[in-house]
Amino acid sequence: MSTSAPATVATYTVTGMTCGHCVGSVTAELTKLPGVGGVDVDLKSGRVTVTSEAPLDDAAVVAAVEEAGYEVVPAPGAEASGCCGGGGCH
Repeated sequence: MSTSAPATVATYTVTGMTCGHCVGSVTAELTKLPGVGGVDVDLKSGRVTVTSEAPLDDAAVVAAVEEAGYEVVPAPGAEASGCCGGGGCH
C-alpha cells in the first residue's frame, strides 16, 4: 500500500500568450521546477494549472513564467506584495 501524498494543484492567470508556441514555452519553464508533475495551459483564458508533489513557491512560478517571456496576473483577492503584502489593508 502506497503512502504517497496527494498532489497539489495551483492555478495562475498568465497574460501575453497568443499561440501554441507560447503555451509550449510556459509549459517548458514550469516543468523545470522541482516537484512539478504536470502543467495544463488554456490558451483562450490564460489559465495555467500546475500539479506538483508539494505546494510551490509562487515566486518561483512567477519567475519561470517571466523566463518564458510572459506575466502572471495576481488573482483577485490574493495576498500579493503591494497591497496586502505590506499588511493592514483589509
